[in-house]
Amino acid sequence: MPIRRVLVSPSSAKHQANWPASTWLLFAGSLLGLAAFLYPFILPSLLRAIGTPARLPGVEGPLVLAGVALCCVFLLVTRFAAARQLTANPAKTAALLGAIVALDASLRLVPSLGGATSIFLLIILVGAVFGAELGFLTGALTLFLSAFLTGGVGPWLPFQMLGAGWVGLGAAWLPRGHRGYPHLVSLILYGIGGGFLYGALLSLYSWPFASPGLAESSTLFWHPGLGPRDTIHRFASFYLVTSFSHDALRAIGNGLLLLTLGPPLVRTLERGRRRLSWRQPQGLPALATSSPVIDVQRGHS
Repeated sequence: MPIRRVLVSPSSAKHQANWPASTWLLFAGSLLGLAAFLYPFILPSLLRAIGTPARLPGVEGPLVLAGVALCCVFLLVTRFAAARQLTANPAKTAALLGAIVALDASLRLVPSLGGATSIFLLIILVGAVFGAELGFLTGALTLFLSAFLTGGVGPWLPFQMLGAGWVGLGAAWLPRGHRGYPHLVSLILYGIGGGFLYGALLSLYSWPFASPGLAESSTLFWHPGLGPRDTIHRFASFYLVTSFSHDALRAIGNGLLLLTLGPPLVRTLERGRRRLSWRQPQGLPALATSSPVIDVQRGHS
């Protein structure tokens, strides 16, 4: 009896029916997280709209924003963990993700120069090779685990998880139609830009709480009574003075690591992706390595 080819659909009607809801969940979590970062720009407009006098945030400000960011991380992690690409082989995916996160988090214990750190190397490469879901989970969970290893748990942790997760997610949008030198250049440029973007996001979170109680006449720190132009100007000054050199070292470190270790790691991760995506077709018996090869198209052995 001839053996017919069996096609395994990557999605089912159930997944397709639930896709709009999960898309809205992803959109809501990302938008809410971005709003938490943009707190210094959003709050003054809200205060002016409702006629409330401007005042500097107290100690409750970081805790409230940390709670909002934590909810966003939970929404996004829940959404990505339920993605079809990850649930196809849950055991293999969990093992791979756990190994990558444990290895990457341990790299944070390695002494670094200024802002240069090696943890973004795997975050970027996993996103570029495995896609947005695994890239976001690698970034967020790496920062979560490494915070416990280094004693860095605090209200800033959800923002670090969001920032690193977005770096891994964005790497999935790099062009995949080519390999070799052009792909390596795009990875290096993205690593440099991601280093600056991550630092700017974390600076944006900490800026309103850097010097609470400071007079409005300051030309560097945030005040809720500022207009949009003054807010942008002061943040740019604050970032250049406090974080630019630190982030420049991180960006340069990302670029050098991707240049030297990127190609061999990409080949290793692609081999892991091919093994992770393999599934035994339904209806066909498992083939032993010593059995003759079966031609599934013609049914001959």
